[in-house]
This record gives sequence, C-alpha cells and structure tokens, in this order.
Amino acid sequence: MQIITLTTDTGLQDYYVAAIKGEILKEIPNANIIDISHTIKPFDIAGAAFQILCCYKDFPLGTIHIIGVDSEPILNGENQSFPTILNFNGHIFICNDNGFFGSLLEGEISESLYKYSDIKKNEEMWQFTTKNCFVPLATKIAMNIPIESFTEKVFTYKKVFIQKPIIDQFTIQGIVIHIDSFGNLITNISRSDFNRFGDKTPFTIRFVKGQYFIDKISKTYNAVQNGELVALFNSTDHLEIALNRGANESTGGADRMFGMRIDSVIQVKFEPAGSQVDFNSLL
Repeated sequence: MQIITLTTDTGLQDYYVAAIKGEILKEIPNANIIDISHTIKPFDIAGAAFQILCCYKDFPLGTIHIIGVDSEPILNGENQSFPTILNFNGHIFICNDNGFFGSLLEGEISESLYKYSDIKKNEEMWQFTTKNCFVPLATKIAMNIPIESFTEKVFTYKKVFIQKPIIDQFTIQGIVIHIDSFGNLITNISRSDFNRFGDKTPFTIRFVKGQYFIDKISKTYNAVQNGELVALFNSTDHLEIALNRGANESTGGADRMFGMRIDSVIQVKFEPAGSQVDFNSLL
C-alpha cells in the first residue's frame, strides 16, 4: 500500500482537496492518503516546509509527499519553475521548484533532484498542477517507474530567505515562526542553540519588548499550573512558549494573551559565570 501525504494551501472550503484525493484513488486505488495540512497560508512555502520537516520522518520510508503550495509552474521568462521531485532521506517530495526545496533542505546539497520539464508539452497540466501533474508523477513513482526515465537530473534549486536566530556572546535573538491551533508560539530557536551556552547557564527568555519573561525550561505543559506561562522544547526541539491550557474561550492562547504574531521577537539572555548579571541589563 503506497502512502501519499498531502500538504496544500487550498483550505477545506472548496472541492480542491477532494478532487486531488479522487485523482489519486483513481490512479492508485490502494493508496493510503494522509493529510498533513490544507490550511497553509496561501503561497507560504516556508510554512509548508516547516510543517513537513516536523513530521515527515514519522512516516515509513518510501512515502510520497505531494506539496501543493504555490504549485503553478512558471514556464517562460528568466524566473522559470518546474515540477520537481526530490529523493531525500528515503522519502519522495513532489513540489514546484518555488523555494520549497531550499526551505526543506536548509542549505544541504541533494544529488537526487529531478525536474519534470516535459510539462511544457502537456498543457492540461498547467492548471490545477497539484492534481493534473503532481498526481501523475506520484503514480509513476508508485508503479516503480525509474524517475530518471521521465525527468532530467538537476543539481540546483531555488532558495528563499529563512531568518535564523542571531547569536552573540550572551544572547540569542529569534522570532516566532509558527503559531499552532492552541495559540502556542513556536520559535526558530532550537535546543542546540541553547546548548551552545551550557546546560546549567542561567537565562531569561523575554518577549513583547521585554514586558514578559520566563527563566525556566519545562519538560511538559502540565509542569506549571493551568493558565501559567511555560517554555519548553517541543517534539521537534524548537523553543515554544505557551499558556498551559490557555486555548479556551475565556483566555485564549499565548498569541492572544500577549499580542504575539509571526515574526514577533523572542530574546534569550544568558548569564554565564563572570558575565554581568545585573537584572537591569536584561531590560
């Protein structure tokens, strides 16, 4: 049974997802279709890459991931983009070369990247590309047809700007990169960023221009009382700030409580031995 995941920016209001799934089942009747997300912000390829990075390793090797975000190719001019197939870590990713692969690979070089340039000859694939092009490509792969037989190998892909944390002698400055359905704030600061300063170095996490702070990393949300502020490293080792059980009609999550948005600044100030520890320096 072939597992195929779907990630799109189409939303769930219209027929688009149903049409894609219908086409998959028509071509691969025993396919096991898994939805990753269909509520990606329109054309947000970095957001799509983040969602997939967080979960693709949870699927069996050989899974085909179809990414229908900003999927329409650009077939003329200098900024052309084609449907592209990536074989990476035992998984297959099918997407328009619109910067998604740059976000997914995070600068790594892949020798298993293939461009489907024959789309130029198939006008029926130019519209609703996720259904009319990506699904046929997935079908060929599921039938064990060698990718090289219907694509051409390439070694470059488009990149998009991804903001990394700014790290100096005693400070990490990051941003919120995702807000989940609970209103939890997921940042671009990783556990490995923290580990640069040692396991036991005191620190203060500050946000909303320093008005709020946390000086402890918890292992779970329930390590604090209901409604209290908590910081932890989530299952993907990203620093997350939340209100324990705050996602309800009375208070809302951390995003609503603190007026935080995507790209809001999060600062971590460390106090290693011998450094200035005056609390006023954190303000």
